[in-house]
Amino acid sequence: MLRSLKWLDENLEKYILFFLTLVMVVVVFIQVFMRYVMENSLSWSEELARYCFIWLIYIGISYAVKHKRHISVDAALLLFKDKMKIVISIISNILFLIFCVYVVIYGYGIASQLLAFGQTTPALQIPTGVVYLAPPVGMALAGVRLIQNIINDIRTFKTFDNSNKVSKGVDEKVNVI
Repeated sequence: MLRSLKWLDENLEKYILFFLTLVMVVVVFIQVFMRYVMENSLSWSEELARYCFIWLIYIGISYAVKHKRHISVDAALLLFKDKMKIVISIISNILFLIFCVYVVIYGYGIASQLLAFGQTTPALQIPTGVVYLAPPVGMALAGVRLIQNIINDIRTFKTFDNSNKVSKGVDEKVNVI
């Protein structure tokens, strides 16, 4: 059980992104082939590619947060020392987490309303709410990754603090001798 959770933690977004990209590329390739070689286009291919792209974006946010590759202003961090950089990282992750919670709550509300209405997409006839679930699902995954990052930053801050105490103790002993 623990092993499968670790595998899921390490690979969930990666495999979802791979699958969505693969579907998107294959569907667009088939559409181009059908349109230009067979002179007949598919009615559903562009819609499926668009919905895969939407899901890819929101799952990609989680993947970027996991690897700390999300958009941030690094120039401001150059002004601070190591310990303060960790504090600013924690604060920015908490603010991003608040935004994620907001998107999850309101995005889920919109998606559930659309699912209740029973509206479907024109070509694929899938419920529109499924497409609108991409933001809350992606931001919920990003929220989990942000919590992991915050915990890691706090651990780093604590170990950084302890390592300074140890090195100060060594320096004080040297000065005494």
